[in-house]
Amino acid sequence: RVAGRAEGSGAMAGPLCQGWGLGAALRSRAALRPLGLLAPPARAMLAPPARGVLGPGTGPAAGSGEAALEENPFYGKYRHKIQELRRSNPDVFESRMEKRSEVKKQPVGHSKQGEFIRCMEEKARQIFFAEGLGSKTSKGGFTKDKTLDSILNVEMVKEKSAEEITQIWNQYFSAKDTVYAVIPADKFDLMWKRAQNCPSFLYALPRKEGYEFFVGQWSGTELHFTSLINVQTQGETAPSQLILYHYPDLQKEKGIVLMTAEMDSKFLVVHDAQCLANQVQLFYATDRSETYGLVETFNHRSSEFKYMAVIAELEQSGLGKELKPGQASAKS
Repeated sequence: RVAGRAEGSGAMAGPLCQGWGLGAALRSRAALRPLGLLAPPARAMLAPPARGVLGPGTGPAAGSGEAALEENPFYGKYRHKIQELRRSNPDVFESRMEKRSEVKKQPVGHSKQGEFIRCMEEKARQIFFAEGLGSKTSKGGFTKDKTLDSILNVEMVKEKSAEEITQIWNQYFSAKDTVYAVIPADKFDLMWKRAQNCPSFLYALPRKEGYEFFVGQWSGTELHFTSLINVQTQGETAPSQLILYHYPDLQKEKGIVLMTAEMDSKFLVVHDAQCLANQVQLFYATDRSETYGLVETFNHRSSEFKYMAVIAELEQSGLGKELKPGQASAKS
C-alpha cells in the first residue's frame, strides 16, 4: 500500500490504494507536450480561557493562596466549610491548596490520559525505530547508505506478524511528509525481476500546463528519479530529486517489503512523489503485457519509444484522469 502525508496542510492524504493497488490522484491531460523542470509553486489567536465556575481562578490573585479562591463566584457558599477546615486541620488545607496550584499550572486542555498515550507512542517509537541514528547525508540532502536498520529495529519486529509490522510502519510514517508502502512479496518479486532487465523508464508527472517527464533509474533496491531536463542538460551527473527505498529484509520471513522515500522539496511535493510511486507499480507490477511493453521498448528499442504512449497508458489506466488541471485532490 502506497500512502503519503499531504505537505503543508498537516493532514493525511491517506492511502492511495487498496491492498497496494493503484489509486494515485493525478491531473488529466492539459497539453500533450513534454515539459522541462518546473519550479513548485495568521494563525488565529486563541481566546483566553474563561474562568472556571468551580475550578481555579484566572485573575491576578490566582496564585496567592486563599485570596485566589475568593475570585470564584461560589466562594461565599463554601466559605464557612473552607475556614473550618483551615482551623481544624491546617495540614490538609495546605495540601489541598498546593494541589490546586499544581492543577492551575497545567495548560488548558491538559489530560493525563492524553499524556499517557503520547508517552506510550513515544516509547513505541523509540523501541521500534532508530530515527536514522548514525546515518550520513550525501549531496542534495539524501541519506547515504540508508539501510532498514538505520530506520527500524529489525530484531525487535522479527517477533511481530506481518500485519503488526505493517501497522507499525504505516503509523510511524503517517506523521511524516513522505510516501511509504508495505509491498506484498510476490509483487516486489515481479518488480525486481523486471528492474534487472529494464532498469530505467520515463514517467509523466501531470502539471497544470501539461506533463513534466522524469527518468526513473534503479540502483540496487533504490529507485532514483530526476527530471528529464536534468538528464538532458547534465547527463549522468544529474542529481536525484526523489529516491524510493525498498527493503526486502523481511521478505522471506514475513512476506512483505517495506518502502519509504526521500525527496528534494525544492522541486517536488509529497503528492508528486505519490504519483511517481504509483506509476512504478503501474508499469513494473502490471499483468498487462502492453503496459510493461513500454518499459521494454524504452530500455531495449529506444528509437521506437514514444513518450505520448506513456501519457496514453496513464489515461487508459485511469491515473491520468484523476485530476483536472489546477486540481489537487487525493483518492483513497
